[in-house]
Amino acid sequence: MRNAAISRRRIRLISVAVLLTAGTMFAAAEKQARTRFNETSWNFGKVKEGEAMTHEFVFTNEGDAPLLIQRVVTSCGCTAALASDDEIGPGKDGRIKATLDTTGYAGKVIKYVYVESNDAGTRRRELTVEAEVEVQPQARIELDRYNIDLGLSLEGEALAAGVTIKNAGELELKVEIADPEFTFRVDGKPAAFPLKLRTGQSVSVEILSPVQKKRGMLRNYILVKSNDPVRSAVSLYVSRYVVTKEELKDLFKKYGKVLGDQ
Repeated sequence: MRNAAISRRRIRLISVAVLLTAGTMFAAAEKQARTRFNETSWNFGKVKEGEAMTHEFVFTNEGDAPLLIQRVVTSCGCTAALASDDEIGPGKDGRIKATLDTTGYAGKVIKYVYVESNDAGTRRRELTVEAEVEVQPQARIELDRYNIDLGLSLEGEALAAGVTIKNAGELELKVEIADPEFTFRVDGKPAAFPLKLRTGQSVSVEILSPVQKKRGMLRNYILVKSNDPVRSAVSLYVSRYVVTKEELKDLFKKYGKVLGDQ
């Protein structure tokens, strides 16, 4: 009888301990961080190109556990974002400051900010900033291509290629090209720089490669400068592969039959 009574008391004590432990674990599991943003998008309206605007997204931790801001990232380099604090206590406010730089943009621009945290409901929150960017009248340069492959050439051979430059802006475009290894022609004559292009006008520039003394793969970047305020300098990539006559003969010996079949 005595042993049975002791066993019953032990069972009751164990049951109470289990219930207390479960209750504590349940209470702990209930504590969570939850964010509420006043707004998740912001429109700066009409702005001038080149302006940088900043907006603060305000949020509240409505949970009963600390909110931990683990990471804040943006969709591109033109947008920067920073959290006011890494840890926001229950009932406290925090801020995400987002800055949009409109340099080089025109028309409607939408960028994204991603906030990663221990929010029980939304681990990754998306915020957006947008603007309608107005561009002032300006010159704007466009090239019909930015890569020129001159292919296979013989040692001692000079090569030529062309590029078309267009003024896609509203003001006169002035273009300068200078490279010690190349010469440039317009309409068969040496180019007189700066080239001046009115709105919508295009010009074809012939690029003459010097006589090749080096062999193998040769690469050059020709710098094209202009009064385009956004793209004041663009690079034109020129490549070619130079071989000797002996190397060319070896190539024909090796692939001549294949070329003949075609």
